[in-house]
Amino acid sequence: MLSDEIKTVAYEDGKLVILDQTLLPGREEYTELKDAEDVYRAIKRLEVRGAPAIGVAAAYGVLVGINARMAGWDGTVPGFVRLSGEVCEYINSSRPTAVNLSWAVRGMTAARDEALEACSACGPEEAVKAALSAMERKAEAIHREDVESCRAMAEHGLTLLRPGMGLLTHCNAGALATTGYGTALGPIHLGHERGYGFRVFADETRPLLQGARLTAWELSKVGCDVTLICDNMASAVMRSGKIEAVLVGCDRMAANGDGANKIGTGGVAVLAKEYGIPFYMFVPMSTVDFGTPTGDDIVIEERDGDEIRTLWYEKPMAPEGIGTFNPAFDVTPAEYITAVVTEKGIARPPYAESLRELAGR
Repeated sequence: MLSDEIKTVAYEDGKLVILDQTLLPGREEYTELKDAEDVYRAIKRLEVRGAPAIGVAAAYGVLVGINARMAGWDGTVPGFVRLSGEVCEYINSSRPTAVNLSWAVRGMTAARDEALEACSACGPEEAVKAALSAMERKAEAIHREDVESCRAMAEHGLTLLRPGMGLLTHCNAGALATTGYGTALGPIHLGHERGYGFRVFADETRPLLQGARLTAWELSKVGCDVTLICDNMASAVMRSGKIEAVLVGCDRMAANGDGANKIGTGGVAVLAKEYGIPFYMFVPMSTVDFGTPTGDDIVIEERDGDEIRTLWYEKPMAPEGIGTFNPAFDVTPAEYITAVVTEKGIARPPYAESLRELAGR
């Protein structure tokens, strides 16, 4: 089973452990995150990555961060609210684009506030104990919902595919990006278990090489047929007739269906439309930001230029002092997206209407 092969985030007996994805594919190593600083670093450095996995790690990370600072608690309920609020704000600042991060942190603060309100007549120690218990239950619920969401998306996505199809992926939206089957790789994993025999082409995904390091590792680990290509080969592979559908994930979807995903996704979408290939974006409902009207309103994270100049090279591959522009994401306009696959079902254009309908809004 996939869950036996790959565990991205685990929480047991108050300990948060992640698979450090910066070490893949060379080393499969698990790291314990002991405080808020560890959690911030792990999310910021992409040791844990992918919108759903970030949300789960952040939820558990809030607990770990609070517990690590409880020695400094002043013994009052307002003091606990301040302490926990500082932890939440700090973890939430690690990456601005992935909406699941802020969604999970908001869920944790809401669980805290509800518990404190219900225990308003309690003493401080009893009230804080109740709040921490409620927050732990909320984190477990976020984790459980991610696993269930991945399975549902895999089932919905598989209805769009046929056995033996050639599929193109970009970045990594699989088990490594979630705590279940994955989003865009979900139907590939499920189809593999059911003998569909997909032929997968994985874009390397410059500059952090999530396709080469992660998707290729993940799919080959479970025995899927996967071929690695450079990003600039996508057009040639599409033109050759080897690709019959494109499957990608999403870090934040605006209310109108514009989707922010790993840099390069927008270019793949344009190519797919030109070649008449369906382009499917897999988006948990928690990743749809109804408070963001369009993709133009999404804040795009810019990362260190050394990821382009030096990260994967024995020697610098660009002139010393050269300027760089390194956005982590781009926005695919809704018009290029054939369908949006969620755990609630499949949305079709116009997304401003279909996404709200699926969300029950």
